[in-house]
Amino acid sequence: MSEPVTPPPVDALLSLAGRVAVVTGASQGIGAAIAVRLAEAGATVVLGQRGVSGDASAIVATIEAAGGRALSVTADLAVDGAAEQLLAVAEQAFGVPDVLVNNAASQPVKGFLELTEADWDAMLRTNVTSAAATTRAFAQRRIAVGGGGAVVNIGSIEGLRPASGHAHYAASKAALAHLTRGTALELGTHRIRVNLVAPGLTWSPTLQGDWPDGVARWLDAVALGRLGMPTDVADAVLFLASDAARFVTGAELPVDGGVLARPAF
Repeated sequence: MSEPVTPPPVDALLSLAGRVAVVTGASQGIGAAIAVRLAEAGATVVLGQRGVSGDASAIVATIEAAGGRALSVTADLAVDGAAEQLLAVAEQAFGVPDVLVNNAASQPVKGFLELTEADWDAMLRTNVTSAAATTRAFAQRRIAVGGGGAVVNIGSIEGLRPASGHAHYAASKAALAHLTRGTALELGTHRIRVNLVAPGLTWSPTLQGDWPDGVARWLDAVALGRLGMPTDVADAVLFLASDAARFVTGAELPVDGGVLARPAF
């Protein structure tokens, strides 16, 4: 039987002081909110961006203006070797990362009958293969320094309840959930925890205009009566990355305002 674990004091449960966190897809939206929240908790943050949209340097400036430390790195994680490069840059700049948040993802809408093999390949490479690559590069570095650390994958409630036009996206998020559980099993012996946050419909500046009928259906279904906010997801990530979740691994945490609790019939 192992020795009892002494928990940190309550006021330090969510502290990431002295730790380095890498957040992918961090130039805007949920990823940017996660990066800012982890910095507020004391982490030094490396923000990965694909370079297609958004600008992580603006988020870096926000973090630095609040007294934090951050760095943006452009890396298309769908390209072979990019995950290793991202983790290498983070290590060179700040030391071996303690936390990895796999948020980079693609979410196009396309009917199943119109999907090509290239569509499937691009979706899986962006949403699943890249997360596997970054997790491997992260874990190898953690093991080399004695283990420990936390990985948080950003999935979706569509991994459980797919939406029309999202067959490939939903399949990728279901695969990410199983990747989470599989890696939690294998990396647990090295004291590396791997968990997943599954957001529901989350506010963005263009969401209402782009998908008014979807927003209306969501508001009819959600128990808490509103859209999710990027900060709602960020706070769930902070919990799973922190010592408050020190005995949590292989878990899937929905952040959906109760939509999954609604009867499906």
